[in-house]
Amino acid sequence: MTQHGYYQGKDAYLARLRRIEGQVRGLQRLVDEDTYCIDILTQVSAVTKSLQGVAVGLVEDHLNHCVRDALADGGTEADAKVAEATAAIARLLRT
Repeated sequence: MTQHGYYQGKDAYLARLRRIEGQVRGLQRLVDEDTYCIDILTQVSAVTKSLQGVAVGLVEDHLNHCVRDALADGGTEADAKVAEATAAIARLLRT
């Protein structure tokens, strides 16, 4: 089994994602209860920030594990991992 860069922090990531899942359920409840738009948008912003925090952590883990290992090994795999990480970061910045 391949261990990904987030392996050691997996439990923490799962806990954070469960909290985010609860936040999203809270958003659904706010809409169902016809809550004021701005209050819902405030909560959407909080969920977005939470997801961004998970994403930044995953990028850091990926760079410190997967990309670092590929660079140490060299060759085309290193180039591919750098390109993959660059594309992932670009996607995150577009959101």
